[in-house]
Amino acid sequence: MAPRSSACSSSRAATVAIDRRAALLPTLALVFNAFTWGVSWWPFRQLEARGLHPLWATALIYALAVLVITLWRPAAWRDLWRAPALWVLVLAAGFTNASFNWAVTIGDVVRVVLLFYLMPLWAVLLARLLLGERLAPLALLRVLLALAGAAIVLWPAGGGLPLPDTLAEWLGVAGGFSFALNNVMLRREAHQPESARALAMFAGGALVAGTLALVLSSQGTVAWPPPPATAWLVGALALGGAFLLGNLALQYGAARLPANATAVVMVTEVLFASVSALWLGAAVLTLPLLLGGALIVLAALLAARS
Repeated sequence: MAPRSSACSSSRAATVAIDRRAALLPTLALVFNAFTWGVSWWPFRQLEARGLHPLWATALIYALAVLVITLWRPAAWRDLWRAPALWVLVLAAGFTNASFNWAVTIGDVVRVVLLFYLMPLWAVLLARLLLGERLAPLALLRVLLALAGAAIVLWPAGGGLPLPDTLAEWLGVAGGFSFALNNVMLRREAHQPESARALAMFAGGALVAGTLALVLSSQGTVAWPPPPATAWLVGALALGGAFLLGNLALQYGAARLPANATAVVMVTEVLFASVSALWLGAAVLTLPLLLGGALIVLAALLAARS
């Protein structure tokens, strides 16, 4: 019996080793996506320094992605037109990208990213409203943790209500809500063709950011795009390519790993954003930020585990 038991143990060990190797590449793909988003604030600030507002940059970058998807899967437009619910995804993805990209360009990067990751709070409420999911005790715990973390992060030094007090912070909160709606709609419309869902998200980034940029520029609030110049055109194209590769990496990794593992890896975006921002002087680390951020990240990890 001993040789048989040893053979079984060896077989199990070999299976585990194969599973780990099979999971390595998808995990690295997800880390690449999280890294792309986590450090995207820096190229957006470089583009703004060259006269290209983040709203115009977002519209240009996502228009490029829409063009690539159109050439790759032209039938995706037909599928998108036939699914009215996907247009909610268009708006959700559009406001997510417009809000987040604008916020990290003008605000404290760590605070913005943490407020953006209040997503578990909004996801619980939206899942109840749109998917009919019941409010389980663990879901309520995530809500309380996220709220407590946000209150600590936002608590004014001189007292008062813990509310966002800058445009960047409001955009961070709005972006997190839109991101939660984006994720809930992806689950609700999971039966739709993948190319149509991808087109909806990229088209949203181009349409919403472009519309906001056009309206605000016409009012004089946002600067019009500068004349074409190599400095910002190359940068915008490179950033667009990075986002497109990041999205492909996300789809590759998410299709090959459990959903909870995907969510846990994606939280590393907070780490990439925080380290890069602190290193380059785009954020200030304080004790309330650490404590509140820890609670918000914990809520996100609990959401991933569930």
